[in-house]
Amino acid sequence: MATDTRVRDLLRERPFALLVSARTLSMLAVAFAPVALAFGILDLPGATPTTLSVVLASEAVAVVVFILAGGVVADRYPRHRVLQAAEWANALAHAALALMIGMERAPLWGLVAAAVLSGTATATVWPALTGIIPEVVPPEHLQQGNALLALGTNIARVSGLVAGGLVVAAVGGGWALALASASFAAAGVMVALIRLPSGAAEPASGEPDGDVAVGHVADGAGLVGDAVVDGTPVADGSGSVLADLRDGWDEFRSRQWLWVVVVQFSLLVMVFQAAHLVLGPVVARNELGGPTAWTAVLTGEAVGLIVGVLVALRLRPRRPILLGVVLTLGAAPPYLLLGASAPLWVVVLSAFVMGVCFDLFGILWQTTMQRVIPAASLSRVSSYDALGSLMLGPLGLVLAGPAAERFGAHRALLVCGVVMVVSTALALLSPGVRNLVAPGPAGTQPLAADPDPVHPLP
Repeated sequence: MATDTRVRDLLRERPFALLVSARTLSMLAVAFAPVALAFGILDLPGATPTTLSVVLASEAVAVVVFILAGGVVADRYPRHRVLQAAEWANALAHAALALMIGMERAPLWGLVAAAVLSGTATATVWPALTGIIPEVVPPEHLQQGNALLALGTNIARVSGLVAGGLVVAAVGGGWALALASASFAAAGVMVALIRLPSGAAEPASGEPDGDVAVGHVADGAGLVGDAVVDGTPVADGSGSVLADLRDGWDEFRSRQWLWVVVVQFSLLVMVFQAAHLVLGPVVARNELGGPTAWTAVLTGEAVGLIVGVLVALRLRPRRPILLGVVLTLGAAPPYLLLGASAPLWVVVLSAFVMGVCFDLFGILWQTTMQRVIPAASLSRVSSYDALGSLMLGPLGLVLAGPAAERFGAHRALLVCGVVMVVSTALALLSPGVRNLVAPGPAGTQPLAADPDPVHPLP
């Protein structure tokens, strides 16, 4: 009952309710757009799969190239204004795509330019969103706040995937992209309505060795020289972008639990993308019944994501990062089972468990970062997290096809599952991962931590 009361109280807070609404609308567009873009481009006169690949690659490269800059921007300026600008930039990019595809006048350079704009906006959203949540949610309710945001985005993700296909089939990719643009624009309006009181955010302690306890300093001032602009603690902006990036790197590397898990995820995401986007569909097409079978697997995962949110609303682990890393073991079973030719229903069930585990990890990870990292550098640290976690993903995609052809999709899937398990086991050897302790019930005083040594990244 206490959890239900906290949830209701959070949703009554206007800034948080607006943020949840904005993120739900934005995720609806994010889930809606890929189907519309893929079929819209492939239906263009003279378009080929290579055309689609170039456009999608342009967006992906823009995300990687601009993710660190996005962290600097989100730490220098009020984060709700950064989010507002990013949502509207995405709306503009998708409106341009809708116009070009709808009129069937879509030069490749135009499609690429719109994709790069969308990728740049996406690179800004990730770090800004991580930083803004502590500004609209009380510290003792951060986990519930992250869970409610995840619930809205997961429901929107499932709805968008289903609705995207239906709309494209009914009216075509151009009109579907126009609807995605409208959804991004509406999300930007929601963010524009957010008003943060002065001092709304409360920076976490800036101690560099924050690996042993997660705490929150109620009246902390963040980094020396930080300012509060429109209710948001921001870097003073007087230094260079490179200096800001260096400061963010210092915050990132000084916490062993942080960089160890990011290294783990660089490997996990590499093999996950290979298994989830290439190898799994190959096995599903050849042996399990084709797209219908793979849709069942994805649906199982999606339902698991929603259930994971409901669990996270009530879960208060003493060691959140330790539990989170253990939960990432749930990524391996679906692909080990596919590699072992398990029945479809067993794979679907394991995908459901994977969804629960992934969502719990994500919420615990976000909440821990928001409690430990100083507010004025949180977005930059989040951008290093995103860059490190995602940068090997394209390599997995490149290697997946040749591996399936040379060794067989089943063997390649087994290797992916083993890499997931081994990378997780290695991460659990880190004292920083094992010993990070959550705050006490009041959310203000950390519990005693184990005295294991913690070493920063050189």
